[in-house]
Amino acid sequence: MKNIALILSYDGTNYNGWQVQRNGPSIQESMETALFRLLGQKVHVSGVGRTDSGVHARRYVANFKADCTIPVDRLPYAVNSFLPEDIAVSGAALVPDGFDARFDCTKKEYAYYIYPSTLRDPFHARYAYRYNYPLDLTRMQAGAQRFVGKQDFAAVRSQGTPVKSTVRTVFWCEVEPAGDLIRIRVCGDGFLYNMVRAIAGTLVYVGGGKLSPDDVTAVLRSGDREQAGPTLPAHGLFMNRLWYEHTPALAPFHLDA
Repeated sequence: MKNIALILSYDGTNYNGWQVQRNGPSIQESMETALFRLLGQKVHVSGVGRTDSGVHARRYVANFKADCTIPVDRLPYAVNSFLPEDIAVSGAALVPDGFDARFDCTKKEYAYYIYPSTLRDPFHARYAYRYNYPLDLTRMQAGAQRFVGKQDFAAVRSQGTPVKSTVRTVFWCEVEPAGDLIRIRVCGDGFLYNMVRAIAGTLVYVGGGKLSPDDVTAVLRSGDREQAGPTLPAHGLFMNRLWYEHTPALAPFHLDA
């Protein structure tokens, strides 16, 4: 029995997130079905996180245990032949038996894309949130720095699965131009339900003048979700980068690049 990590990416538009759902298709279900067809074995695929319905991943890590005789370097090609076009495996590695894609990940970076325009662009429709009004990038950059550090993020989370604590550490929160888009990158040791989408919505309020950069600090201290900005739509969000510091076998795939 081998423990195998897979590096993949996916367009989440047609899926109800990563985790298997009763009410629609999921990435996990697609992965487990593909591996069953390939290996003739039922396997459980454990993912690095539960991305929501419609959220995308440029980089995602999952692992499974199976009696697999396919050479690891050929495994991505073999799995991809059973996957739909909007999910792709780009790498595989043998990992220690105790490795778990979720619990061994030391930090994650998400990216949220905003298209500030009064006109629609069909090439951004699935991957960026269109905002009709001008946004001040300098104000957004200043506001983003208020999210950095270890603090209580209750004000920027939606109600979902109960958690023991709403304290998290954000290592960086950056706002930058990306062509005709605005990209918000948030890296942390963990995230609350809808936290990044609420951070993005709060920064839109800052960029649009509804909040000042200093207001962000007051919002976080209040712990009041009503004082922060809206939860922006899922289609603008990407799982972007991952770090596995104690798993050298994954290093060739540049999870932090």
